Amino acid sequence: MKHIAEIFSQGEEIVCGQTVDSNAAWLSQQLVELGFTLKRHTAVGDNLQDLVALFREIGERADCCICTGGLGPTSDDLTAEAVSIASGQSLQFDAQAFADIQQYYARRNRVMPEANRKQALLPQSAIRIDNAYGTAPGFALHFKRCWFVFLPGVPSEMKHMFTTLVRQRLLQRFDLQPECLVSLRSIGIGESAIQQCLANFAWPDGVQLGFRAAVDEVQTKLLFSAGFPEQEKHDCVTAVAERIGDYVFAIDGLNEQQGDLLDVVTKAMSLKSASLALLETASQGQLAAKCLGRDWLTRVEVNLDWGRNTGTGDAGADELPAIAKIWSEQLKAREQTDFALVQLYNGSAADYRDKDKAIVLYNALATPSGVVSSQLNAYGALKTKQNQAASLALDLLRRYLQNKCN
Repeated sequence: MKHIAEIFSQGEEIVCGQTVDSNAAWLSQQLVELGFTLKRHTAVGDNLQDLVALFREIGERADCCICTGGLGPTSDDLTAEAVSIASGQSLQFDAQAFADIQQYYARRNRVMPEANRKQALLPQSAIRIDNAYGTAPGFALHFKRCWFVFLPGVPSEMKHMFTTLVRQRLLQRFDLQPECLVSLRSIGIGESAIQQCLANFAWPDGVQLGFRAAVDEVQTKLLFSAGFPEQEKHDCVTAVAERIGDYVFAIDGLNEQQGDLLDVVTKAMSLKSASLALLETASQGQLAAKCLGRDWLTRVEVNLDWGRNTGTGDAGADELPAIAKIWSEQLKAREQTDFALVQLYNGSAADYRDKDKAIVLYNALATPSGVVSSQLNAYGALKTKQNQAASLALDLLRRYLQNKCN
């Protein structure tokens, strides 16, 4: 049986949009990986009646609820009080929680404000969850059908408490059967095109298909039911990857988390102990920014004047592939690197700025065995074109390192 979980966030700043609720997204991923079925995310401001009503509602419909926020020392921190009213139990002073708060201040040579005493008041049936990085202890209790866990809203405190204390308690309390999510990460192909590639695929029972489009990639998500046979899972993922083709740069969730495009390139470059020199035009420094701190990128040149008037410098569009090839060879020889990547583009300055116009990208990669190249279009607003140009240039390096260049 699948256990139903919810995420509940408290705070006026979340409801009003002043703070992005990253806690809910992170907690959802953790709970799904454990095997819960996530049904709702709810956020409520600092209103006692609203909090009490929501606790009672969740208690009726969920098996588990992780709540964040409202555990501070100020008057707008109402979680413990609301839980006390909703569950009909009094707040009790927890001497150990109070001692921990005092020690927190003592270690910092600060005097504890009297207001912090409030944080040691917990509902009578609550199990305290110690907070090693802040003053707010968490707590857990069973109310109606639901096991509630209350954690601070500060992300670093919340994450540490969940991973070190809460996660194990959930595994002990619930009989969880986690599903397996495998993500095929691709670049240079859209959702609709991937859907077309998989149009006639014979899906086994127990596999759910989904997509997630991000700025730099598209993820094809395969959710396998609990207990799905391992060999059949591998066969299914392999068949889907073959249908999508060389656009797939990583597969997460099958054996390991391979990471994003830059992670994949970095691992391959490190294995080869290789170095790269780079000349950018269309990406306007975005590629160098993506690779900041990677020791394999040893030289960067950004030509901001390229194509300022015509988009092709003094050359015609048909000459750009040859120019990119020659420049990459010259850059590699001059910098004495293992690889040199040159990026040029064709399209007027007006096209470059116009979200409805495309520019043509020419990438040339000088390698120890010769030059490989790509010709692709970039679309969208200025920043979108810059990011596409950076990602597609990096993808040419990835394809070579994965032996996927024609």
